[in-house]
Amino acid sequence: MFMRILAIGDIHGCSKAFDTLIDMVSIQPDDRVITLGDYVDRGPDSKGVIDRLIYLYNQGQLIPLRGNHEIMMLAARSHPNSLDTWKICGGQQTILSYQNSSRKKPKINHILPEHWEFVEQTCLDYWEEETHFFVHANVAPNIPLSKQSNHHLFWEKFYSAKPHYSGKTMVCGHTSQKSGKPVNFGYAICLDTRVYSPKGWLTCLDINTGKIWQANQQGKRRESWIDEFISSPRHFNYAP
Repeated sequence: MFMRILAIGDIHGCSKAFDTLIDMVSIQPDDRVITLGDYVDRGPDSKGVIDRLIYLYNQGQLIPLRGNHEIMMLAARSHPNSLDTWKICGGQQTILSYQNSSRKKPKINHILPEHWEFVEQTCLDYWEEETHFFVHANVAPNIPLSKQSNHHLFWEKFYSAKPHYSGKTMVCGHTSQKSGKPVNFGYAICLDTRVYSPKGWLTCLDINTGKIWQANQQGKRRESWIDEFISSPRHFNYAP
């Protein structure tokens, strides 16, 4: 049996914040770590983030979900017309993270084969536990997880979240919070705290205890509890 079930919000190429957060949490051999997608783009070290995730996965501790930025990354490889769109949305930073001294102009085909395999084959669309389920973006409230549309799973914003018929609590990312604080509707929790921005943080939640750990790219740390962030959808101010 796993000691802790830990959910981590959108990392977006911010390996320094990720390293600090992992050090704070002090992952134990019987912990399960669920990452909510958007590992690439916007931050400076998408390559390093995926390297770290593959290591955790090979240790048997990681359940990685796929985010909309991974969807865009895969589309850019398969459909050249999608490459420019991906670059505008942060893909240029991802490609640059694979640069080395011998390459003057990095290209998408410099992304490592094992990283493509991780994004395309290892990452999942959703994950379900006894009392919680995990998705990147959102779900339609009256539909099983296995029948959710790609739009809901990867693109739908959090402010529209409603209680799922399963009675389980949804944990997601995707809708970035400029405040750097998670949002807790009780039946749904958003952990995307905009780590790539100057005032952003990377957030980890222990779903059983409600403990929150946060770290940023400057190496700062803070801790809190998810109940401190209880809010109501009608009071939720969405900021893109």
